Amino acid sequence: MIAIRKKMLKENVFDKLVMRNSKVYKEPGENEMIKEASIEEIQDVAQLALLLWPEHTLPELVEEMKALISQEDAVVFLAYEDHDPIGFAQCQLRYDYVEGTSTSPVGYLEGIFVKKPYRKQGVARKLVEACERWARARGCQEFASDCELDNEESYQVHLRLGFKEVNRIVCFKKDL
Repeated sequence: MIAIRKKMLKENVFDKLVMRNSKVYKEPGENEMIKEASIEEIQDVAQLALLLWPEHTLPELVEEMKALISQEDAVVFLAYEDHDPIGFAQCQLRYDYVEGTSTSPVGYLEGIFVKKPYRKQGVARKLVEACERWARARGCQEFASDCELDNEESYQVHLRLGFKEVNRIVCFKKDL
């Protein structure tokens, strides 16, 4: 699985969003919406993921996202401006130990990306809020994420989204 490098909104903002049967979240009067991705949007998801992970190919990401969307314990949300995809967030349930948490399962933000022209406008916050609501609906009491040690932009975004740093680690491996 691709490891994607990456607070809840104040009630008065997200409560304006309405969950419809089509799993679309939209604030009345705005052209922006957050939608749970379906197999029909797999190309939109994969194209956004390719912007985040250019070291992968589009076919790889299409297959990866198809697998995720079909899992019960994973979800991908898309952000649209009018009908154009502008961002995505991928989250899933983790049942193994997650740094800094004490419950299981834990909702885990595996990846998030917003196109540059739409950054610092609350799109990432709305995507994360959708992920948090999804995780909470599945019994999660905690929501976590991670980022590379040298990814200062991701670190700052996480802090602005209400995450708290709980640990720093360096991982090792050895060929046998």
